[in-house]
Amino acid sequence: MAATSATDEPVSGELVSVAHALSLPAESYGNDPDIEMAWAMRAMQHAEVYYKLISSVDPQFLKLTKVDDQIYSEFRKNFEKLKIDVLDPEELKSESAKEKWRPFCLKFNGIVEDFNYGTLLRLDCSQGYTEENTIFAPRIQFFAIEIARNREGYNKAVYISVQDKEGEKEVNNGGEKRADSGEEENTKKRGEKGADSGEEENTKNRGEKGADSGEEKEEGINREEKTDKGGEKGEEADKDISKSGEKAM
Repeated sequence: MAATSATDEPVSGELVSVAHALSLPAESYGNDPDIEMAWAMRAMQHAEVYYKLISSVDPQFLKLTKVDDQIYSEFRKNFEKLKIDVLDPEELKSESAKEKWRPFCLKFNGIVEDFNYGTLLRLDCSQGYTEENTIFAPRIQFFAIEIARNREGYNKAVYISVQDKEGEKEVNNGGEKRADSGEEENTKKRGEKGADSGEEENTKNRGEKGADSGEEKEEGINREEKTDKGGEKGEEADKDISKSGEKAM
């Protein structure tokens, strides 16, 4: 393995620092924006998978963990009036909010795997994971809010929106296919008409040639008959001349 150059050392050191930061529980880094960004990069894959899930399946039928019922029950018992369709970040990030959320989260330590793992959470559940619509939250907080959104029907807006767009695409693609099929059919018909027209023209030409040939044969026969008659008349004239000569003698 090649030795690491001096210019690579700061980068390697930075990667080690980031890796160490990502190995810490969510509460250990507070609201440090740099650390949150590092966690966000790691959590993005989870967010993409989850968004695809609620886009393709009716969210009301989704089960996110083995203890969804327990999470939802504890969540609504502790946060009965929390508005979850559009979240207020202060309800999650302020010091007073953290004091209220902490005992709830700790109840699931050992019950939910990686319960304090950093996860991306949407503020407005009708929208996707954009920079403006995303905050960072512990995993159990994500589960509590998203399970509630699914069960209470708020996430269905995403599902309906995506399904409507997919339906429009299918309709548009179907129209294009029908148009292409119609054009192919018209081209085929034009080809058949051209073939029929050519066949008619050939038939007509053959008929005309046949008629011309018949006329030529008839003219030839007439000419032969006239020639024969002329020969007969010549022979009769020769006989008359001979008879006249005999009488004169």
